[in-house]
Amino acid sequence: MSATKLLLTLLLMAAFAYVSLVGLIYLSQRALLYPGASATLAPEHASWGENVSISTPDGETLHGLYVQGESSKPSVLFFLGNADRISNYGFLAQALAARGIGLLAISYRGYPGSTGSPSENGLLTDGIAAFDWLSVHSECEIVVLGQSLGSGVAVNTAGQRPAVAVILVSAYLSVLSLAQTYYSFFPISLLIKDPFRSDLKIAKVRQPKLFIHGRRDDIIPLSSGEALYRTAPEPKQMLIYDGSGHNDIWDERMVGDVIRFVEALKRGVI
Repeated sequence: MSATKLLLTLLLMAAFAYVSLVGLIYLSQRALLYPGASATLAPEHASWGENVSISTPDGETLHGLYVQGESSKPSVLFFLGNADRISNYGFLAQALAARGIGLLAISYRGYPGSTGSPSENGLLTDGIAAFDWLSVHSECEIVVLGQSLGSGVAVNTAGQRPAVAVILVSAYLSVLSLAQTYYSFFPISLLIKDPFRSDLKIAKVRQPKLFIHGRRDDIIPLSSGEALYRTAPEPKQMLIYDGSGHNDIWDERMVGDVIRFVEALKRGVI
């Protein structure tokens, strides 16, 4: 085989491999983005709170855990990360309940106990449905709390519903920008199905906002959270935990900061 034919063969093999990888990324992206989704419809054991069912306008049924708070205190609506479980947050429910603050955490569509399959449009619909359910079942003001992937759900919900405040933990500028960082050799903007453009939606979130991010976060870099913070309108504040990463950010300090922020709303400090 001549050198020219060998080079052409290698180029064709490289092109085939590249196209195959592009196809694999396109087909598998939702499995990568929603690793917590489960084939089971059985709700997890209610390790805290009351099991509740929330109907969405497009016909899905969401599983949630709910602790009702005092009518004079806000309730927290929690949207968790993409690989998490609502059963993991008994510690938060207990700490909030001790101060009279309620908590509703939902399992997204396709996640344990909920019907359907996850997608950006689906999760954003879930967020609105959860807010509306809590508005009906509680007389309290609502603070929206979103962590990691859930920060995008929280931003969208607060932009469309009258939340009294928003807490964004390990937030991103957009899933699109993160994917472009992780897969810089691929045309991500053409491939991505669920870009979660918080950067385009945060301008509508005029409520008081608390951003919390770990400096050692290697999943959603601090730079991404800071970029969203800079884009966000006032009032806003940001807390950076020097010793925390992505999966170890919840500790007594953070629970305390969340409670102080929520209670400051009623005192008119924020």
